[in-house]
Amino acid sequence: MEARSLQIRRMKEADIPAVELIERNSFTDSWSRETLEDALETFPDTNFIAESHDGIAGFIICGVEDTGEEIYGHICSLAVAKRHQGSGIGSALVQRAEYQVMLKGATAMQLEVRISNQKAQQFYKKNGYEPVFHYAGYYANTEDAIIMMRWFRY
Repeated sequence: MEARSLQIRRMKEADIPAVELIERNSFTDSWSRETLEDALETFPDTNFIAESHDGIAGFIICGVEDTGEEIYGHICSLAVAKRHQGSGIGSALVQRAEYQVMLKGATAMQLEVRISNQKAQQFYKKNGYEPVFHYAGYYANTEDAIIMMRWFRY
């Protein structure tokens, strides 16, 4: 896919049906429409979609969390439609979300990934994320998660 044919923009309510379809086709325990709508309402400035000439190609749902000591971003869900995987859209979405959370004062970005999902772990490592700890039984089916972080260097 050519970069000029891709637009990354903030997610809006009208995008939810397409996002829900990509989510459902990407994850065995996909988010419901209501959860997607809640995420958009809670963090309207940090959820993005990648739009190509043939529609929505991918999305990222990201929150901002303030622990009282630190502000950090949290990638909650990221998926790219199968026909667009491997084209750089996922990395572009991550970079856009990182930029937005940095504008909000975040010093790092966090995410969880299934311990069995080596492909996702490699993707995040390629994008500067490091595994920081193991979370036993994190997912609904009790699969463990790897927590990964990327610290921003200002």
